[in-house]
Amino acid sequence: MTTTPRRARAPRQSDVARLAGVSQSAVSRVIGGDTDAARIPEATVRRIQDAIKELGYVPNPTARKLRTGRNRLLGVHTFEAVFPRAREDFYFEFLLGIEERAEEIDHDLVLFTSTGGSDGRRRVYRDGVNRLNVADGAVLLGVAADRAELARLEADGYPFVHIGRREVPGTRITCVVPDYESAAAAIVDRLADLGHERIGYLRAGIEEESYADRRRGYESAVARRGLRDVSPASPGLEEGRLDAAWLDAVATGEVTAVVADAEWLAHPLADGLADRGLTVPRDVSVAVLEGVAPDAPVRWDCLQIPRREVGRLAIDTLVGMLDEPGEPVADVLVECVVVEGETVAAPPAGPSGDTRGSTV
Repeated sequence: MTTTPRRARAPRQSDVARLAGVSQSAVSRVIGGDTDAARIPEATVRRIQDAIKELGYVPNPTARKLRTGRNRLLGVHTFEAVFPRAREDFYFEFLLGIEERAEEIDHDLVLFTSTGGSDGRRRVYRDGVNRLNVADGAVLLGVAADRAELARLEADGYPFVHIGRREVPGTRITCVVPDYESAAAAIVDRLADLGHERIGYLRAGIEEESYADRRRGYESAVARRGLRDVSPASPGLEEGRLDAAWLDAVATGEVTAVVADAEWLAHPLADGLADRGLTVPRDVSVAVLEGVAPDAPVRWDCLQIPRREVGRLAIDTLVGMLDEPGEPVADVLVECVVVEGETVAAPPAGPSGDTRGSTV
């Protein structure tokens, strides 16, 4: 009869203490970084570190959390499939910034991605238990954030930061937010400075905080600069087409510049204008309120989100919450960059038009 060899058990703190010739409490304090308070001699610390290396001992983070309340693990929870499949992925730079900053301050990351139900939606709580509790706190991101779970996390006192503004009735959520509002206003100001007086806003029809921020920035700047807003009555694309009556009005000179929520709205806009004999930006200027890839076929004037910086600031904000529990933490607004492309120019001079700028 053959017997299955028993797997060697992982080394324990007691093994380290025995090899180093010290007490187990001394090993625990060295692992926890509490050498100054315990006044452990430097030579003893070195013996313990050498024993840890020789045995290949790896501290148990869960046990350490029970003892100290902190285990230097930070969670990253995504409410949807956001793990990057390519460098062009929207979330790639956020995650890169999160990883860089956590590494710089000697924290490890735990990525939470599993679903919590048959509907495939990702959830924080499963069977009533907060799955993020293994980490000291967490950075949350994703468009499909579950507001009820955010409210429950806040009520439970679990430290977390959300990338992107999220409004939850009766609950204040700490967020690191790209400043879409100021960037949208800056784009309107640039159009006004170039001489545009009649502009329109093309909405994606998405009722989400980031899009509301863009619209608020646009509206405030239009009012402040005394511009005439000539926007289509209905948002986005209707049955794959833009509002034909509104495009006809643009063709007659009712609108000289358009600000679009998203790049995917700008392309059919340019096509609709071309069908009416208009070109961008010679006849109509177009700006986009989101980032555009450097290798995009059209270099739209746009805003750029500093996504890596947002990720880094999310980690700093979270660690600040952990260092000073119970202290109120203000949202962090991160300035967006307005990028000049090839789709904004001064308005036509008159009925004969103006040939400044390139066309798409």
